[in-house]
Amino acid sequence: MHEMSLAEGVRTLIEDAAAADGFGHVRAVVLEIGELAAVEVEALRFCLDVVLADTIAAGAAIEVETLPGAGWCPACAQEVPIHQLYDPCPHCGGYRVQTTAGREMRVKALEVD
Repeated sequence: MHEMSLAEGVRTLIEDAAAADGFGHVRAVVLEIGELAAVEVEALRFCLDVVLADTIAAGAAIEVETLPGAGWCPACAQEVPIHQLYDPCPHCGGYRVQTTAGREMRVKALEVD
C-alpha cells in the first residue's frame, strides 16, 4: 500500500513547514490529487489519520481536490481529456495518447493556528 508512504511524506511536509513558519496546530490539510495518480483516496485518508496522530496535525480535516486527467494526442495534435491511463483518444480512437496532467499529488494548503 503506497498510500502509507504518501501519508508519511505529507507528515514530513507538515513538520518541515511548522519548523520553518512556527505554527503550532494544523486545522486542515488540502491535497490536490490527479485522477490518474493511482491513489486510493479513502486508503490515504486512513493512513493520514494514523501517521498524523500525536502530531500538530492530529484530527485535522483532510480535503481532497481531484485534478482531471489529460493527454496529448499526436495524431490529432491536441490535448484531450482522459480518465484512465492508456485510454484511447476520444477524437480519433488512437492509443498513442501521452499523459500531460492528472498524475500529480501535492499539498495545496495548510490551515493553521
